[in-house]
Amino acid sequence: MLYNVVVNDWGETTYVPTTLGNILLAVILIVLLAGAVFLARRRAAGSEGNGQPDKKKLTVKQLAFCAMTLALGTILSNFKVFEFPTGGSITLLSMLVICLPGYWFGLGAGLMTGVAYGVLQLILDPYVLYPMQLVVDYLLAFGALGLSGLFTNSKFGLLKGYAAGVLGRFVFAVISGWIFFGVYAWDGWSPFTYSLAYNAIYIFAEAAITLIILAIPAVNRMFRQLKNMANS
Repeated sequence: MLYNVVVNDWGETTYVPTTLGNILLAVILIVLLAGAVFLARRRAAGSEGNGQPDKKKLTVKQLAFCAMTLALGTILSNFKVFEFPTGGSITLLSMLVICLPGYWFGLGAGLMTGVAYGVLQLILDPYVLYPMQLVVDYLLAFGALGLSGLFTNSKFGLLKGYAAGVLGRFVFAVISGWIFFGVYAWDGWSPFTYSLAYNAIYIFAEAAITLIILAIPAVNRMFRQLKNMANS
């Protein structure tokens, strides 16, 4: 049995992974991290032209950097500036941290790491009412943070990539709220407009705080140096 059916304090029927389910999720997490490193290594090898990079060294470093973002993102997600009682919170830069692998290693590695983070959140703090809600909330929404990889080689790539990742997450959060949580819409609000407003409050509030911090020159230089370290 991969999950237990549990009625929570709100009277909702939720699905919580069993020990076997968590083991399976852990295996999926490892496979996703390996996939992220494979894609990152391919991109690094391609950027070397005719050179022969040390693939073993690249693999270890990229795995360490991707794993570091998962761990740090999880820690920062627990530092909450504000939290809705029904889900959603403003955290301390956790979305930025999960956007970093895409900025460092490209789109493929970013998407893989984002989905891996979603799997990790599913292990640590599951809130699943429907199977498709799991896919949208945990795999697609967090995976979308990897869209930061679209701007890995652009000027102001981290700022653009972070904005792309946040917008991607927002789109899937709105879809989830509209389809699966419309019953909680505020009086006089349609499920869609409720989901737009509800998710915009915490996602864009955190994004605004993060963009202000990234606008500090010293912080921006630090993240550029981290990118150089990740790819050197």
